[in-house]
Amino acid sequence: MTTTRAGFVALIGEPNAGKSTLLNRMVGAKVSIVTHKVQTTRARIRGVAMEGDSQIVFVDTPGLFRPRRRLDRAMVAAAWGGAADADVVVLLIEAHRGITPGVESILEALSGRVGDRPVALAINKIDRVEAPQLLELTKQLNERFPFVRTFMISAERGHGVDALREWLAAEMPEGPWLYPEDQIADLPLRMIAAEMTREKLTLRLHEELPYQLTVETEAWDERKDGSVRIDQVIYVARDGHKGILLGKKGETIKTIGQLARAEIEEFLGRKVHLFLQVKVRPNWLEEAERYSEMGLDFSDGKP
Repeated sequence: MTTTRAGFVALIGEPNAGKSTLLNRMVGAKVSIVTHKVQTTRARIRGVAMEGDSQIVFVDTPGLFRPRRRLDRAMVAAAWGGAADADVVVLLIEAHRGITPGVESILEALSGRVGDRPVALAINKIDRVEAPQLLELTKQLNERFPFVRTFMISAERGHGVDALREWLAAEMPEGPWLYPEDQIADLPLRMIAAEMTREKLTLRLHEELPYQLTVETEAWDERKDGSVRIDQVIYVARDGHKGILLGKKGETIKTIGQLARAEIEEFLGRKVHLFLQVKVRPNWLEEAERYSEMGLDFSDGKP
């Protein structure tokens, strides 16, 4: 009789270390928002990968950084919470950046935060450095923490990712699968659609604005012809932000809507009618309801 395995893997690291890219590569589909901007992953997003008889449930945590605002603190708490709940933890570090002050603080906190859980090291973006530099970085990191394994990977190109997934599959505890074999994420479709729209906003808008907004799917209407109508609200903190978001004659929001609709259609495999509204909520960063919608704990954001 075949033995099945299933368990949770937490991907942790600094913002922009490549966690979302690795998650999407492991799962084979886009389940996590990927942008060039830091701190884009707000909720712990679970992606489900199958490897042989093992089911690996990846928890893509928000990046670990020094928090300043309530939202920041809630995101960091979610990241460490994901690590503490996992069967295996993978620390992702960018090869070309090495041991930054942020990595230093993560290494110092690891033992107290994850207990006796096995922690693997994945050095990402290895194509950006020469081999001697990579070997020296590996040596230094393993001297600082007892990693059970070290992997050299490029999440973007896929190098080394198969070896990491195979090792993780063998590390999962024996037991029945936690999700249906064909399920790739445990996020509600409403939230995935909102994340896809937020990604387009993050890519299109510059400076601080992306961190001052959130997207919620207000209505999801299944139509008889197989298509779906999705109504989303983009909450911004100030009137000035609304003007930037709408753009001249509404061109900016129109473009964002077209890009988001195309991606949601591709993900769902059917026609989507997407309607976006922009609302000003000056204190949305202090509203418990907004945090619940993002999968974060409002109380974790307390100073």
